Amino acid sequence: MGVLNVTPDSFSDGGRYLDVDAAVAQGVRLWDEGADWLDVGGESTRPGAATLSVDEEIARVVPVLTALRARLPDATLSIDTRRTAVARAALDAGASVVNDVSACADDGMAELVASRGVRVVLMHSRGDPATMASLTHYDDLVGEVCAALKARADAVHAAGVARAHIALDPGLGFAKAPLDNPKLIAAVPALAALGYPVLIGASRKRFIGVLTGVDAASDRVHGSIGAAIAAVSRGAHLIRVHDVSATIQAIRTWRACVDG
Repeated sequence: MGVLNVTPDSFSDGGRYLDVDAAVAQGVRLWDEGADWLDVGGESTRPGAATLSVDEEIARVVPVLTALRARLPDATLSIDTRRTAVARAALDAGASVVNDVSACADDGMAELVASRGVRVVLMHSRGDPATMASLTHYDDLVGEVCAALKARADAVHAAGVARAHIALDPGLGFAKAPLDNPKLIAAVPALAALGYPVLIGASRKRFIGVLTGVDAASDRVHGSIGAAIAAVSRGAHLIRVHDVSATIQAIRTWRACVDG
C-alpha cells in the first residue's frame, strides 16, 4: 500500500502533495514503482494533530481520487478516513477500500461499507489524535489489541460486511509506547490467527527513530524497510509504506534468499 497524504501536517510528508497535480503525479509514481494500491488521506491522524472539518477533508481527497481514477483506471484506491461522509464521497469518486483508523466507530461507516460491498481495514487505537499519546498503558499489549480488533471485526460483520472484506491493523504509533510497536510486529501471527489479513504500517514512524536515533522521519527509510521485512517474515499480508520501490526491492531480495 503506497501512502499518499494530501495534508499540510502529516508527520513525514505533510504539505508536499496538497496540490492536486502534485498528488496525482506522486500517486502515479508509486503505482509505477509497484504499489498494489494507493492510500489517499486528507486528514493527519498523528498524535496532537488538529481535527479537520468534513467539508475540508472531502475537498482535499475527492479531486485527487477522481484524477487518479482517470489516470489509473485499474488501480486499487483506498480512502484513509474515520468519517462516514468522507468515505461516501471518496467511494463515489473512485475509491474501493476504506482504511479506517477508528475501526468504523463513526455512525453509519460499517453500514456504508456493507452497502457498497467494498473492503475495509480496521485499525486499533484508543482515544483520538489529541488524547492517544496518554493512553499507552496495557497490562497485556498483544492480548488487548487482538481482543479489541476481534470485537470491532465482529461488530462490522454484524453490520453486514463480509468477513472476506475485512483486514486488521494493530495501529503502530496509535496509543502505543515506542517499544510496544516492535512487539506488535513480532505478534503478527497472533493477529493473523483472528482469521483476517493483517496490515502493518511502520513506515518512517517515531518508534524507528527511537530504535535508531534518527530524528527526521524522511531519513528513516532503512529502518522502515527493516520493519517491513520483519512484518512480512512474521506473516503480514499488507505493508503500508512511503517508499514503495525501496521496500519492494528489499522484500523481493529477502524472499529470494530465504526461499532459495
